Amino acid sequence: MIIDLKNGKNGTAPVVRLNSGHMLPVVGLGTYALHGDACVNAVYQAVQSGYRLIDTASFYGNEREVGEGVRQSGVSRSEIFVQTKPNQYSHAEQAIDEALSKLDIGYIDMMLLHHPASDDVTAYQAIEQAIREGKVRTAGISCYYIREMDAFLPKVSMKPALIQNEIHPFYQDRPVVEHIQKRGIVVQGWYPLGGRGFTGALLNNPVCKEIAASHGKTVAQVILRWNLQKGVVVIPGSSDPEHLRENLSLFDFALTEREMERIATLDRKEKHDWY
Repeated sequence: MIIDLKNGKNGTAPVVRLNSGHMLPVVGLGTYALHGDACVNAVYQAVQSGYRLIDTASFYGNEREVGEGVRQSGVSRSEIFVQTKPNQYSHAEQAIDEALSKLDIGYIDMMLLHHPASDDVTAYQAIEQAIREGKVRTAGISCYYIREMDAFLPKVSMKPALIQNEIHPFYQDRPVVEHIQKRGIVVQGWYPLGGRGFTGALLNNPVCKEIAASHGKTVAQVILRWNLQKGVVVIPGSSDPEHLRENLSLFDFALTEREMERIATLDRKEKHDWY
């Protein structure tokens, strides 16, 4: 999948059309590590900085704060794409209603299954029903790879619009990314900067630092741009206003084919989380 980045400008992420027909910004805010007032403020600051995609999950314990930040932003609800992930599969209908109540933003733009499980099909069918009822607009899944995805897709009515997986230069997972994209499903990368305990090693990688210096950009910007040029949308997390602006300033430069190839050589097949 190729993301059209030509119309992007710093401070405003371009969008990609999902197979459900909805439009998804290609850069968003991940909120995994954000809680309490810090989460509310980060979401507020992100929206003020131009972000229009916010990712959360029941497991993160911050859906209320994310919703509060969205409401405080003053930006029209219709302009902000909010995605969340329940993991209470045994009572999925209740979990969806709980997410709606905690977020308190009217509807959920995308609800994703957080991971495969024995009852994931039943849980996904609850999301499909929520879409029919107008509670949710589109569906996705997270942490599904080739075997899991191929077993799952024939069992559901609505093809997932997006699959969210760990992707970064040390874990590029190219066969899986290509397998997903060939089926018309958008790939979204979590841990795009390496994840907990590994960001420092990635940001100090000599190859990435050299490429960043040649463009007058930070290493984080180079890595996020690398993802986008691979057709992978990203949700980096931050509560720092400067980093928020930096992570959305990816559209006034492009990596050359040679630079993309150099970053491709950094793949260690090194996964930084269990799922």
